[in-house]
Amino acid sequence: MLVLLSAMFVFLYYKNEVILLAFLRLRKQDFPGAKKWLDRIKNPQAALVPKQEGYYNYLNGIMVSQTNMNEAEKYFKKAEKLGLNMSADMAMTKLNLAGIAMTKNRKREAELLLVEAKKLDKHNMLDEQIKMMKQQMKKVAQPRQQFGRSGRGGRRF
Repeated sequence: MLVLLSAMFVFLYYKNEVILLAFLRLRKQDFPGAKKWLDRIKNPQAALVPKQEGYYNYLNGIMVSQTNMNEAEKYFKKAEKLGLNMSADMAMTKLNLAGIAMTKNRKREAELLLVEAKKLDKHNMLDEQIKMMKQQMKKVAQPRQQFGRSGRGGRRF
């Protein structure tokens, strides 16, 4: 019983209970519920240890990436800097940063982040997403051909 109790404290040290509840809400695709739980942490720098703060930023980045890529990039970079316990979470962070870099036409940065994500994805859980991202990067790299005059709407009389 004492071992179980001490294991619980060690677990809660690395994963804050509020962050765990936000993870559960996010897993159910309940973004407003997850945001509500994360908003309960008023000052993450003071209330959380660095790894917990990394997960706080990681979760905020996931939620904000649906609406605001610039803000999501800030959250993901901060999560990357602070570090995450699981390599799969770090790989997901790198994959999201690569996607954001690709949308901002920073191809070289996106390629480097994809390579890092591939290295961190030890169980090949993100293999399909990484392949898809690489295919999209190849499509973007191809020059777009325009036929005829450049302009909007075709013929002019």
